[in-house]
Amino acid sequence: MVESTILLKIASVIAIGLIVSVAALTAGFGNSNAVARALEGIARQPEAKNSIFTTMLIGVGLIEATPIIALVVALLLLFANPFLQ
Repeated sequence: MVESTILLKIASVIAIGLIVSVAALTAGFGNSNAVARALEGIARQPEAKNSIFTTMLIGVGLIEATPIIALVVALLLLFANPFLQ
């Protein structure tokens, strides 16, 4: 019983690291892609800079919501793990 609890805690910590790192990595790629495309659009149409910039900020904010949600799920897995109770 004790060994299975310890094994489950170790698996939870590994899963937390995997969840948070993958979410941060994909958000970084998404943000860089969104900003690069916005800069290309601004370079092509400088008069639409304000509209493109506003849309880019909304998109980056939505992209950043993913790792925040993943962090919340990881913290729930760490502190309120239903498999350990």
